[in-house]
Amino acid sequence: FRMFSVKLVTFFALLECASAMRDQSIAVTGKFLCGDKPAAEMRVKLWEKDSGPVPDEQLDEDYTDADGRFTLSGGTVELTPIDPILKVYHDCDDVLPGYRKVKFVLPKSAITQGPVPTKTYDIGVINLETIFKEEERELVVSKRSLRFRRGGVNEEMDDTEIIEQEKQQTAENEDNKRKKESSSESASSEERFF
Repeated sequence: FRMFSVKLVTFFALLECASAMRDQSIAVTGKFLCGDKPAAEMRVKLWEKDSGPVPDEQLDEDYTDADGRFTLSGGTVELTPIDPILKVYHDCDDVLPGYRKVKFVLPKSAITQGPVPTKTYDIGVINLETIFKEEERELVVSKRSLRFRRGGVNEEMDDTEIIEQEKQQTAENEDNKRKKESSSESASSEERFF
């Protein structure tokens, strides 16, 4: 009987913890400038910062449009209020390798209860020429950003060859993965017969 009551108490404790977990979401929009020009094709990410041993969780990612505008949204399930962070990776007013990485802590008032945001927090217009406190560097550059730095996909520069190379590389990677999985499956089935 004692073991049953311990299991029953444990069950109800876990049930209480699970019911305390809640869906939370956030949406953020804004515009970035580089001096007097739009900061186009800059990578933006929405994160939920966790403390302790739990890793931070990426909620959304995109690039600013030709006007420097962006909108991100995402959500997660947490026991306590989420800590949303907007990260921007840009090369405005920068000559060093990689990108400047700036973090903006978003206010708790921007959080929506539920899996889908019902409001959007507008950070306004921010000039990325500004030097921000605790700025970091990100050395990994995406192929999309490299194309944009060279002029991007437009009438003056045809990136069809680069895009086709990327598609071919992706297809080759998938073929290699399938071959590797197939060879490991056949190897394991041969081991069963010997």
